[in-house]
Amino acid sequence: MTHWQERKTTGDTHEERVATALTTRGWTVQRCGQGTYPAPIRHALARTRSALRQFPDLIAARGSELVTIDAKDRLPSTHTDRYAIRTATLNASLLFTAAHAPTPLYYVFGDMKVLTPAEVLHYTDHALRHSSGAYHLVSTHRAHPFDEVFGSAVVRAA
Repeated sequence: MTHWQERKTTGDTHEERVATALTTRGWTVQRCGQGTYPAPIRHALARTRSALRQFPDLIAARGSELVTIDAKDRLPSTHTDRYAIRTATLNASLLFTAAHAPTPLYYVFGDMKVLTPAEVLHYTDHALRHSSGAYHLVSTHRAHPFDEVFGSAVVRAA
């Protein structure tokens, strides 16, 4: 198994975990984005810098609420209590948010904490920048609990 395949498997597992968590909170969830495309399209996208590579993983609705989700696993850093978000991902996310306003985009991290792209930019604009500039590093303490953003799990009667 290649490094990319390992990351894909880990990402798919996290996306499913997020989708299940949303469903238990009364959201209807659909996968979208690069992971849903046929292999030849994914292969071609991997060789571009297109913002389509950063398209959200999930779209969800509850009543009239509509949200998009970019599931980010393999974060936070195990050594620094920070999330590392690629600059290219953040830039694409900000463009997506602007183009699709007022529909929000949320990053849901492996610890099931949540931030928006605007929050990541705000919290890293003046601090915690990776020395290469390739990543934005934001403290995990800045993130919101999943339940505060998406509601508590719905208890279903037996």
